[in-house]
Amino acid sequence: MTIQDQVDRLIDERPGRQLLTPVYEDPAYRISDTIYRSSGTTAAYLLLTDGGRVIVNTGLGFEAPHHKRVYDAVRAGPTHHIITTQAHVDHLGGVGLFREPGTTYIAQANNLACQADDARIQALRMRTAGIWFDMLGTDAIRIAKENPGVPMRQDTPTPDITFHDQLDLTVDGLRLKLIASVGETIDSCIVWLPEHRTALISNLLGPLFPHFPNLNTLRGDRYRSAEGYLETVRRLRELQPEVLVTGRHDPIVGAELIDASLERLHGAVDYVHREALEGFNSGVDVWTLMREIELPAHLRVGQGYGKVAWAVRTLWETYVGWFQLRSTTEMYPDSSGAALAELVAAAGTDAAVGRAEAALARGDAVVAIRVAEAVEMVAPEDPRVREVLVDAHRYLLDHGGDVSFWENGWLHHELDRLGVD
Repeated sequence: MTIQDQVDRLIDERPGRQLLTPVYEDPAYRISDTIYRSSGTTAAYLLLTDGGRVIVNTGLGFEAPHHKRVYDAVRAGPTHHIITTQAHVDHLGGVGLFREPGTTYIAQANNLACQADDARIQALRMRTAGIWFDMLGTDAIRIAKENPGVPMRQDTPTPDITFHDQLDLTVDGLRLKLIASVGETIDSCIVWLPEHRTALISNLLGPLFPHFPNLNTLRGDRYRSAEGYLETVRRLRELQPEVLVTGRHDPIVGAELIDASLERLHGAVDYVHREALEGFNSGVDVWTLMREIELPAHLRVGQGYGKVAWAVRTLWETYVGWFQLRSTTEMYPDSSGAALAELVAAAGTDAAVGRAEAALARGDAVVAIRVAEAVEMVAPEDPRVREVLVDAHRYLLDHGGDVSFWENGWLHHELDRLGVD
């Protein structure tokens, strides 16, 4: 098996659907003599020093009691440092529980700015989170029962130390280098253990490795920098890690496999970036580019998290903005639904439903959904509309829509709304 075959196998072993169900290890999983993992929404890591420990990421607030219990069973402390590799809530929610007298919390300099961004749209996120995540509290209830009396508060911590480019530490005999990076967030960092040739990157390049990054997520985030992502991949390759520890799944082991995977990721993102820019400058509209830009076979990476088509649209809006220079209507509040409803009313609902059914029959499920939604505005009780919507969403799931975590979650959400999932 060639090294490229190994990269292909690694891609295929980490499908996006696995993100839907967090796994909680008990006891903590031993990666090496120095590193232990406690999985969850995003894994937390325990680094053993000569006589104490460093915690890298702490999970959500409700997960932290689990992580602390399984880590205390390995070594109860002292906790010299807590390091978060980015400021997303599933990385820093448990900082308060792990903090003790003498603990220093370290994060990249943009940490508080990223936390502030999340806080600004917290209500929106909470309203829509159930589309993709378990909001019934199933895991939280179980963890609370297993850890009675342990606080489960979601922390919004302030770092004791921040750094801009890199920070070298020797913590109770353990050498660490923290390297500022740009990936899922602008406050990301690589935790590099030089003597172990190990890089802890968590979700720096996305929670699935090696999969195409989300330059924007369906749940809502600031747009992410393609150039920053590419620079991070280059910097990570320069380290030549022999072990790569990610936010989900087992570490990737072997310098050649890691480098080949990073090279593939760099090539894929660079290709889409260049092709999109060439298309923009040539006057090709973004919808056409979303359909036509595809990765060549030698740059295949997974699309279980981010998708190439979504990246093309995000790149357009990053460089050009929301105005596509195609219609006066773009400058005003969206009227497409009302306009389609007017056409449906003029043509008649029977004819419009027939067109939606014909679109689905030829495999154009997106057109079928758009027409059916227009009919729904005019005749919300028409049972044929619901049938078209159900069949169209099932069609999308059966034709690639189950691959991406985000797309899969949304399509199932719509089927659930329609009362059939």
